[in-house]
Amino acid sequence: MVWRQFKVVLILPGSVLVLVPAVILWFTSNTDFAARYLGPVDPGFWVGAICGVIGLGFALWTVRLFVVRGGGTPAPWDPPQQLVIRGPYRHVRNPMIYSVYMMLLAESLMLNALSIAIWLAVFFLLNAVYIPRSEEKALEARFGETYLRYKANVPRWLPNPFPWNPDEAGDNA
Repeated sequence: MVWRQFKVVLILPGSVLVLVPAVILWFTSNTDFAARYLGPVDPGFWVGAICGVIGLGFALWTVRLFVVRGGGTPAPWDPPQQLVIRGPYRHVRNPMIYSVYMMLLAESLMLNALSIAIWLAVFFLLNAVYIPRSEEKALEARFGETYLRYKANVPRWLPNPFPWNPDEAGDNA
């Protein structure tokens, strides 16, 4: 079970949050896009630290929900067996990806790196295409009417402050 989770963390967010930013920072090190790390004296460092803690907290929460409630992982090769509609998934359909966005924002702010902010924008745009065209289609095929009801009641990108309660709607997801 530990190796199952470790592979997911290493391959998925590890690539997006560590590997790609490291390559970007290396390629931009002698350019105008280079990181300008100022450390704790920079207010952006502290805003970034707060974003990072929030992002990490949501990442741990959402992955735990996938494992405990869904019986799977965030990885496409080991997906949840049950549709997860608990916690932050009652407010927005993609809270896990939000956690990654928050951690990329943290990196950008803490390192004072415009290049990482650009990577965040590119990563968002890639997901804005991938999620509705691929991931949601696969979820519709796997979970059918239950997912369609969820999709109709929970927004994809902007969290609803009022959580959808599938139990009150007659769903047991």
